[in-house]
Amino acid sequence: MSFETRGMVCAHHHLYSSFARGMPAPAVTPNSFLSILENVWWKIDAELDLDTLYWSAALGAAEALCSGTTAIIDHHESPMAIDGSLDVIADACSIIGVKSNLSYGVTDRWDGSTLRSKVSPLAPITDGAVRGLRENERFLRAGGRGMVGVHAAFTCTDETLERATSLAESMNTGVHIHVAEGLDDKDAGARLQNRATDSWLLVHAVHLDRQLSGTIVHNPRSNMNNSVGYANPVRFSNDVVLGTDGIGADMLEEARLAYVRLRESDVTQTPDTVWQWLHTAEKFFPEILEDSVTWSYDNTDSPWHVAFTPGIRCVDVRVKGQLVVKDGMPTQFDMTEIRTKASEAASKLHKKLALR
Repeated sequence: MSFETRGMVCAHHHLYSSFARGMPAPAVTPNSFLSILENVWWKIDAELDLDTLYWSAALGAAEALCSGTTAIIDHHESPMAIDGSLDVIADACSIIGVKSNLSYGVTDRWDGSTLRSKVSPLAPITDGAVRGLRENERFLRAGGRGMVGVHAAFTCTDETLERATSLAESMNTGVHIHVAEGLDDKDAGARLQNRATDSWLLVHAVHLDRQLSGTIVHNPRSNMNNSVGYANPVRFSNDVVLGTDGIGADMLEEARLAYVRLRESDVTQTPDTVWQWLHTAEKFFPEILEDSVTWSYDNTDSPWHVAFTPGIRCVDVRVKGQLVVKDGMPTQFDMTEIRTKASEAASKLHKKLALR
């Protein structure tokens, strides 16, 4: 017995983070959101090269597909390997058969090879931010599907935010940006108020203090993992979609978690709200209507069934009618080879991280 849905969309991913699993523990246990960034994520992205990135993206995309996710909106950062990085991710997703919308997360936190935790809004734009903008523009002008990525307002100067906004407008696309994820970025609303448009992706919005134009991307598992608080996205009138912030791409599981967190905040809420968030993400990939996923559960009468049935797994996936996952295993690529190559690349990355 089974039920069928359209393909799922992960509206905010970090495919570069696949190798965070198994990385050496930080020398000092992070005790705040900023220290998590400094001791985990900013260390990983600084050690990425294009080969490591390829296998990280391929593994993340493969796991997404086998979870019923056929489209990913990815936000990428590799400050020591910027040029061509979006092409690498696009190639990895293409080989796997996952649709992608890509952007490079522009930031001023790198001054050459020196990491800066605090960036003055009035400081001049850095070379790293210029290169990030150039990578976004190069990819988009070459016909890549994507947006202009920005890390977050608190790691960008006003000049960088303005250039990213102008570039997005000139390329007829939006800006994909973390917004008020932690208290370190609490001023994001004020700095973005006169810049954000309906085409923007506003990721997290946990501490957002005002209405901004754009689509809010809710990442409940990541928010809980980083202890940044509850975003409660229903307090805004924006469209809401679901992302994972790099913690896999099992969107049915993410939706289930999003529901119980929503319910904890407001007991009158129902699973229908979260089910709508899943469907709203389809606007970024209209062709996903041609994809279908068969699940190991037989009741589709109501999202209530899915919300209270843990362990539902993806059985088959069809993309444009072609069977790409059968009985939980991919048919178009060798999953064992992907995992083997990814493990080799992860081992090299982890050795470099152990020396930092």
